[in-house]
Amino acid sequence: MTDRLRWGILATGGIARLFTNDLKLNGFTVQAVGSRSQQSADAFAAEFEIPTAHGSYEALVADPDVDVIYVSTPHPMHASNAMLALEAGKHVLIEKPFAVNAGEAQAIADLARAKGVLVLEAMWTRYLPHMVRIREIIAAGTLGEVRTLMADHTQLLSDDPTHRINALELGGGALLDLGIYPISFAWDLFGEPVTVQATATFKGTGADAQVATVFGYEGGRVASTLSASDTKGPNVASVLGTLARIDIDEVWYTPTSFRVVAADGTVIEEYSSEVVGRGMHFQAEAVERLVAEGNLTGDVLPIDETVAILGTLDAIRGQIGLRYPGE
Repeated sequence: MTDRLRWGILATGGIARLFTNDLKLNGFTVQAVGSRSQQSADAFAAEFEIPTAHGSYEALVADPDVDVIYVSTPHPMHASNAMLALEAGKHVLIEKPFAVNAGEAQAIADLARAKGVLVLEAMWTRYLPHMVRIREIIAAGTLGEVRTLMADHTQLLSDDPTHRINALELGGGALLDLGIYPISFAWDLFGEPVTVQATATFKGTGADAQVATVFGYEGGRVASTLSASDTKGPNVASVLGTLARIDIDEVWYTPTSFRVVAADGTVIEEYSSEVVGRGMHFQAEAVERLVAEGNLTGDVLPIDETVAILGTLDAIRGQIGLRYPGE
């Protein structure tokens, strides 16, 4: 790609560091960073050799040398930060989850359409090479009739009640932070579920500690997911078909390996990922490609699907009784 977009990084937390590092390692143009403080923006810019540091988000989105904004603030701020950038006419990549609920997600999507710019969820897993290959294998019929998906995203994270993962005012909890991965994976392979069943346990702060889901689909397909912030599990996934299955190794939602195993136990294919960095740049490649093509709705993860996935998360939260401040 010859005409690279100029990226602006909105916020300077840990996920912004990971994403920016991948952009720099893979030849992207990171033009500016914006923070709520000039000191933080300056430090981030110095660390990653970024030309411009802005001491406010407003200044960042107003920068004429920036084409696309990456929003990496806590979940409840995604909508307002994204809309700020969209109002300025910038393309936007929003860290997952795209928003706190489907209503916010739809409002973001509507504004992007009105402004004639691209907005995309940073569900980076969908763009990883091993996921591309998995979709090819399924489309080729290698698994036969695909019947089942199983995936967990389970981490032993901080039990500090003020930590983001435990703070309801920051959108904390296992579902939005961790569960978005396997739930988006189920949507990717099976589409919208016909039935949704969920159960959960909670921490003292009211944030969800564990969330288990079972989705049912037309034709009898089933997807089961487990997300937890208080227990470390295998973090693997499997896709089962009538002729073969795919077993994805730890950590399944990052660049990793998998095997295609026939029903008789024969290994049909072994795949191993080789990427530069963490692999978060593939979603940035998608953004730049879509903009170059004039495709403002997306393809691997269309914006309408992102909104619908938030609807599934809303349904799960309704079942487990999880509400965030202000809802």
